[in-house]
Amino acid sequence: MAKYSYKTQGTCSSQINIDVENGVINEVEFFGGCNGNLQGISRLVKGMKCEDAIARLEGIQCGFKPTSCPDQLAQALKQILALG
Repeated sequence: MAKYSYKTQGTCSSQINIDVENGVINEVEFFGGCNGNLQGISRLVKGMKCEDAIARLEGIQCGFKPTSCPDQLAQALKQILALG
């Protein structure tokens, strides 16, 4: 298991901790933001391949912001995959 920490940009949440093993998401924990919604996202992506989560979440906007907590999770997962 590998645990990663990602500092978000442009969202109410400030950090995402992600546990990934063999390209599969084991756990996601957001700090700050809309607690109920972020718990829901965390549970929905659990057990999902990183690539599948990225495909579903990347590009989601929050209001007039160019990003969102789901989009920031996708960006974090992309960084994790780039690390190999």
